[in-house]
Amino acid sequence: MKKEGSALLLAICVLGLYSTFLTWSILQERINTTPYGDNEYFRAPLIINIVQAFLASIVGLIYTALTTKSSPFDVFTHNGTQGWQAFKSLVLISICSSVASPVGYKSLAHLDYLAYLLAKSCKLIPVMFVHFTLYKTRFPLFKYVVASLVTLGVTIFTLAHSKESKKVNDGNTALGLAYLIGSMLLDGLTNSTQDQLFKIPLEKKFTGAKLMCILNLFIFVLTAGYIVLFQRLQISNTYQFIQKYPQLIYDIVVFAGCGAIGQVFIFIILERFDSIVLITATVTRKMLSMMLSVVLFGHHLNINQWIGVVLVFGGIGFEAFAKFQQKRKPKSD
Repeated sequence: MKKEGSALLLAICVLGLYSTFLTWSILQERINTTPYGDNEYFRAPLIINIVQAFLASIVGLIYTALTTKSSPFDVFTHNGTQGWQAFKSLVLISICSSVASPVGYKSLAHLDYLAYLLAKSCKLIPVMFVHFTLYKTRFPLFKYVVASLVTLGVTIFTLAHSKESKKVNDGNTALGLAYLIGSMLLDGLTNSTQDQLFKIPLEKKFTGAKLMCILNLFIFVLTAGYIVLFQRLQISNTYQFIQKYPQLIYDIVVFAGCGAIGQVFIFIILERFDSIVLITATVTRKMLSMMLSVVLFGHHLNINQWIGVVLVFGGIGFEAFAKFQQKRKPKSD
């Protein structure tokens, strides 16, 4: 069935998605890669995760209440043994997501933010890898072409260091790539397990908003528990850092808030319009994020790095085009 929505609603959602996630991307780079004082960097990624998960769970709860008039937790209370199966899957997803983000942030001590942003834009590769290895899923040919283009582009970009890149990190590309690949594999396991989660036969189905609320609540509880038990030093370090640089509070809260509200715009586009519309908006947003990063943070890309960027976004654009062509094909009787 074709989804329908007004042009005005689409314009509002796309502008909302751009404004929230472009701000989110700028603040992500600001918090993780630039000094607040005289060469003092904030190095407590788990604290960022806690704030982000808390705000996202609250926004997800409010959005669920407004759109479905029900509790997001009814997926557990009305589904018997399938509800327990869903609960276990959510715990696995939460653990993977909780670990993936700080591991990815650790790569920023060794790689450019643009390399990080480019690699994390390529969700298809880790998802395909995990689906192929764990669930024996086969994919159409165009997805293998896209994965090859994107992998080649990210590799060229990461290895083609400009002189300026080594001024903002230690230049240990191998270690940075190890962290980045580990983070992407965890992202792939997260997304693949989410795909399996939606296949569980539940009487009360998951919606995007319910998943947003529950998943982020789980991440908040798991991460907070881990910090209290094993990483209390991050709490004291954050407190001392905020005493010196109170701007950090504003940056983290706005960063987390933009991420949470941006997800709501994604849900509205998916529900009222089409996944192709979302892919187009997302790809162009990521390209704008890279351009803003170059302008605002003074990155200078050499020709090989630009080739890498073109390969990555060319691959992602080809994926969107191939999906569009598939949708246009008439179904055989």
